[in-house]
Amino acid sequence: MRNEPPLLAPIFRSDGQARLLAAVLLLGEEMSLTELAARADLAYPSAHREVARLIRAGILRERQVGRTRLIASNSESPLVEPLRQILTVITGPVVLLSEDLRIIEGVSQAFIYGSFAARALGVAGPPPNDIDVMVIGTPDPDRIYAACARVERLVGRPVNPTILTREEWEGDSGFLAHVRGGPVLDLVGGPR
Repeated sequence: MRNEPPLLAPIFRSDGQARLLAAVLLLGEEMSLTELAARADLAYPSAHREVARLIRAGILRERQVGRTRLIASNSESPLVEPLRQILTVITGPVVLLSEDLRIIEGVSQAFIYGSFAARALGVAGPPPNDIDVMVIGTPDPDRIYAACARVERLVGRPVNPTILTREEWEGDSGFLAHVRGGPVLDLVGGPR
């Protein structure tokens, strides 16, 4: 069964392949295949197949440590840096914001909503101009704004955070109903 290429990343075979490449190329870490599958939100067999294809293409490399396969980008491949640049723009917001926001004290939940989330989840429409981020909890706002500004510089799109306490999030407004009813990409704290 062939998956449709993702709307934000039509040059990739599938959304799963784009997420897997983003996890390896954007985080710059060597990780086990199990950890990579979890970070890319892929079933282990799917991650295994994609990694095998990407190793054969010379984009990724592997090494064995005991019984563990460690996967990393192949720095000798001329494809890695251009792919990293493309992935930063199309999948970077999720990967980079997740990494930055999860270490900020007081963030109980965070997700991307709006047009970027919609396109990433396959909802047709015009390309997104910005990235809307909802942060729920009681974090230091300066740390949230700094993290969003850093990601904004990297991905080349405005990143607009909204910070609400849990009580505010559970309130009643047209805006909140729209956000709650729309597509989201979870960053911290799982499903809303």
